Amino acid sequence: MSVAHDERLSRTIDLMARLIAFDTESSKSNLLIVAFIEDYLRARGVPYVTVPNAAGDKAAVFATIGPMKDGGILLSGHTDVVPVAGQSWTSDPFTVRREGARFFGRGTCDMKGFDAVCLAMVEDFQQAKLKTPIHILLSYDEETTCLGPVDTIARFGRDLPQPRAVIVGEPTQMQVADAHKSIATFITTVHGHEAHSAKPHLGANAIEGAAALVTELYRLADELAGEGDPSGRFDPPFSSISVGTIHGGTARNILAKQCTFQWEFRGLPNVAQNRALRQLEDYAASTVLPRLQRYAPHARIETVTEVEVPGLDSEPGSLAETLALKLTKSNRTIAVPYATEAGRFQTAGIPTVVCGPGSIDQAHQPDEFIEIAELQACIAFMRALAVELS
Repeated sequence: MSVAHDERLSRTIDLMARLIAFDTESSKSNLLIVAFIEDYLRARGVPYVTVPNAAGDKAAVFATIGPMKDGGILLSGHTDVVPVAGQSWTSDPFTVRREGARFFGRGTCDMKGFDAVCLAMVEDFQQAKLKTPIHILLSYDEETTCLGPVDTIARFGRDLPQPRAVIVGEPTQMQVADAHKSIATFITTVHGHEAHSAKPHLGANAIEGAAALVTELYRLADELAGEGDPSGRFDPPFSSISVGTIHGGTARNILAKQCTFQWEFRGLPNVAQNRALRQLEDYAASTVLPRLQRYAPHARIETVTEVEVPGLDSEPGSLAETLALKLTKSNRTIAVPYATEAGRFQTAGIPTVVCGPGSIDQAHQPDEFIEIAELQACIAFMRALAVELS
């Protein structure tokens, strides 16, 4: 099918280009793209609510097509993208470029392509005379905290309609993902005491303490790998730990006063999200801290939790799963290793799956792209959804 012969695909591509033109890296405000989305919805008579964050520099948009009542299907996307700094792009990442059957640009895959499909389908949804509403939620900060939809979720069943199922449009190549890992990120800081390296008994080397803690984390990582994945569905088939940065010390011949490292835990749905943190804190208290405090009684170790994103656990036979499988004409689900906002909705008691266009292998990469066929498949999914709810 050519772009010229599919009006909805043409509109999707145009909208995707417009959305990508907004630089919405997570560290920046998304209010300009929100204003564009508001104008688009307003021009089509779609009722919507804008839900700002506490700082007022970001917002989510919640729109409803069809009857304003509980029990609808929510399509969830995010407006933020990961940074492009330091990546070797061959063209402007915020200008969509087409090469053959691919469209390149930051967010084409993750996930402004899906957002564009949702907006492009608004008029189709309106013409379908829906008996069950379709809601669209476009949020923020998915790439950092997944907290963008939380304030909106808190209003479901109060002053906003309560959805009965959620489809999160993260890239799965339009396969239905009913499970994903959790993620928790931490900053651990070891506070020691400076002294001349020739006399280590006069101080406490924070780097030594940090090195012991990092070693323990990777020992735990091996333990988790040995436990494997009982479900046999995840790649890699185990919960994982990774240390991403470590900084400390001032000179080779000075015992480091402070050392900080950032690390993350990605857990299978059946593994406690605080398992790694709990074991690290136990090891710090029983082994590392006493060693540091031999000559520096005031030495201490502190770990701050940055982000905790819940995993998505499979719910065989749920409305979200049953509906998505029907619309994709599939009889099997998959599990994905990355975290999404889906766990936020499931935690709130709403059946949720992940199903969207594009491959996660292209996400976060320089020259990120999406295939035309993926956009077409997503449009077909939305058309089938409109028929199903009419």
